[in-house]
Amino acid sequence: MYRYNIYVEPIIALATPPFKSALALIRISGDNVFDIVSSLFSKNIGTGFKRKIMHGSISFENNVIDDVVIFCYEASCSMTGEEVVEISCHGSMVIVKEIMEAFFSKGVRQAEGGEFSARAFYFGKMDLIEAESVNDLINATTKEAKDVALMSYLGKVSPLLKPLKEKISDLLSKLEVNIDFPEYEDIEQTNYEYVISQCKQMKESLATLIKQGHEGKIIREGVKVAIVGEPNVGKSSILNALLNEEKAIVTDIPGTTRDVVEGYLSIKGVPFILLDTAGIRDSLDVVESIGIKRSKKSIEEADMVILVSDDKTIFDESEIDCLCKDKILIKVTNKSDLIKQKEKGHIYVSALNKDIEPLKKAMYESLQINDSSFSTPSFSNQRELSLLKKIDNELSLVIKDCFDMVPMDLISSSLLNAYNYVRELFGEDPTHDLTDEIFSRFCVGK
Repeated sequence: MYRYNIYVEPIIALATPPFKSALALIRISGDNVFDIVSSLFSKNIGTGFKRKIMHGSISFENNVIDDVVIFCYEASCSMTGEEVVEISCHGSMVIVKEIMEAFFSKGVRQAEGGEFSARAFYFGKMDLIEAESVNDLINATTKEAKDVALMSYLGKVSPLLKPLKEKISDLLSKLEVNIDFPEYEDIEQTNYEYVISQCKQMKESLATLIKQGHEGKIIREGVKVAIVGEPNVGKSSILNALLNEEKAIVTDIPGTTRDVVEGYLSIKGVPFILLDTAGIRDSLDVVESIGIKRSKKSIEEADMVILVSDDKTIFDESEIDCLCKDKILIKVTNKSDLIKQKEKGHIYVSALNKDIEPLKKAMYESLQINDSSFSTPSFSNQRELSLLKKIDNELSLVIKDCFDMVPMDLISSSLLNAYNYVRELFGEDPTHDLTDEIFSRFCVGK
């Protein structure tokens, strides 16, 4: 059963932030919303229009609550696929509360987070990829992240996968015909070589989509960066220099940083979440030991590790390899003004002298992001990327089974799995739990 009772109850929510402002916008959606609003509005909304703007007042029990402007959308033109009215009132939360309570008395209920977007999806106004992008737009922290989300919202991403869906469907239907009607000679025969050729073509297309998706995900979500190293090598100074502010306390005393300090930085439109960690060493100090434990956890969760040293540091390479496995590793030597002989493969900076640009350059370049990724539509969230990889895995299995000359009905099964994953991407015939979980991440009013 759906979490949202979408076929019965009209819903209402504040669509603007719940703070005092010049104006506030209240959104209402559902069946017979025009009649419900007309019962509280000074004018009858009527019917026979697609969109309408009206000025009047909202009253309840013969008392005027506020002078408002309402925007009315007939179901075919609304965002949800139902009748929608948006009320623009003065931005006092007292006024907002009174208006909403008046509608509660008429049987309209408070919307849950993401419920308006959920209705838009259920009533076919957008597919699941477009619906998810609404939340990505709201949470964008850079212009570039906003642009990536906007391409999905405007429907530029979904068409990228439609040719693949058609190819899988076509190949699947040919296989099924050959399996069900092997005795008919006039049917086009589908052999192993043909299936392998088709799957390889599809995998090439998928490889491009997955690569673009990874780059889009970086632009949209950012990169978690753990700044690590021994105590007193200048990790906090590097954090402060990168952020150009005194975010972390800096002293000459080893072990000053006892917890993870977080900061945010954008380099060429890519968000970096910087984590300055406690210096890693053996410590008898209880508080410092807890900080070191948290540091190691931050390293585990990071996408990139900046390993900081100075002229006196001796690295344990085996520990570095263990901590930084499957992560981008940038080795940085701080206090470059004191170092005479410089090693190849290291980045040299002087946090004290604000000489930090070589590190910023290395951080960005290590991501190997193509400049075109900022303007290329992509499947850039974890759910979408995960499904693309599942499709790719099923196609790989089909190719392997063809080489092993597995019976065609078993090969058809893997191809059907791939097709169903494509449908899941678009939200076609989705499980209720999946869509409810996705929309529950949205804010109220969306």
